[in-house]
Amino acid sequence: MTTTTLHVRQNELATTRLVSRDDTPLAAGQIRVRVDAFALTANNITYAAFGDAMNYWRFFPSGEEGWGIVPVWGFASVVQSQHPGVAVGERLYGYWPMSNFAVLQPDRLTPAGFSDAAPHRAELHAVYNSYVRAASDPFYTADTEDAQALLRPLFITSWLIDDFLADNDFFGATTVLLSSASSKTAYGTAFQLKQRPGVDVIGLTSASNKAFCESLGCYTRVLAYDELDQIPADTACVYTDFAGNSDLRRAIHTRFANLKYSCSIGGTHVEHLGGAKDLPGPRAVLFFAPAQIKKRQTEWGGNELGKRLVAAWHAFSAKVSNPATPWLEVRRHQGAEAVVEAYATVLAGKGDPRVGHILSLPG
Repeated sequence: MTTTTLHVRQNELATTRLVSRDDTPLAAGQIRVRVDAFALTANNITYAAFGDAMNYWRFFPSGEEGWGIVPVWGFASVVQSQHPGVAVGERLYGYWPMSNFAVLQPDRLTPAGFSDAAPHRAELHAVYNSYVRAASDPFYTADTEDAQALLRPLFITSWLIDDFLADNDFFGATTVLLSSASSKTAYGTAFQLKQRPGVDVIGLTSASNKAFCESLGCYTRVLAYDELDQIPADTACVYTDFAGNSDLRRAIHTRFANLKYSCSIGGTHVEHLGGAKDLPGPRAVLFFAPAQIKKRQTEWGGNELGKRLVAAWHAFSAKVSNPATPWLEVRRHQGAEAVVEAYATVLAGKGDPRVGHILSLPG
């Protein structure tokens, strides 16, 4: 058996290579899974862009200096098991390498899932080390696997951003600005924010994506990036930055004297990423979703948090997959070269925002 993996140059994300290696026998307590399908979105580009700062490169080490493996979300099937608690044939949802096979070391098993106890992941956040058994997963339905792979991790982040802002009374603001408004995490956040009374949700996007964002119906207004002057400069606002565009961030910090909070979330504008030093107004703070999860688990308990997330997910996924007005068109890519091409398209930001990419490598 051979494992094929897409490697990415860490300091030059457009440079990739496919690496195939013969598999080694499993050790006691390990399992091997076939990664059947994984999603590729701007969120994964954020993982690469912040790979060093947020330790994303450490989840699946390439074994070669300067080369990394971009983590992805999706579904896998157990094909070999040296662990008595995990059966061959089990279907799992979780965090995978961009590869056709992966090896895990299950620990802390429950009927719902387990953690990967591989030594190199010991210090990494538990949220990314958790694997869910589809058979007992309240999120799971077989007919929505594609939507789950594409949107579930993004929507959980969206839900947590909305919860974080509401938990802090929007820092005294009444308007929330969202950059990269056509991105899936942004419109998931807008979907949640729209349910908050008294909050004006303004999506900022490229002119070419403006009509799409307006069609979603979750933004109060949608403006192109060069239309900031249509928002009064004294507006009490919060900036939620999915783009990571340093020029846009500075323009917003400079224009809005009553900017209450600046929240940095993603990096969809890879070519325009930059620091956040010496900005007017509040310091730009990096949002870390696991911290809000931990806070709510402590306050509400894991069961209550889970119930709220599942209910919100089902409402969102029903909206996204509504056959009358779908927000998402799924495109499948199979084969090594197709995966390379899809990665290049998403990295360049040239994809149709309506399209979600589901990938699989041969194996």
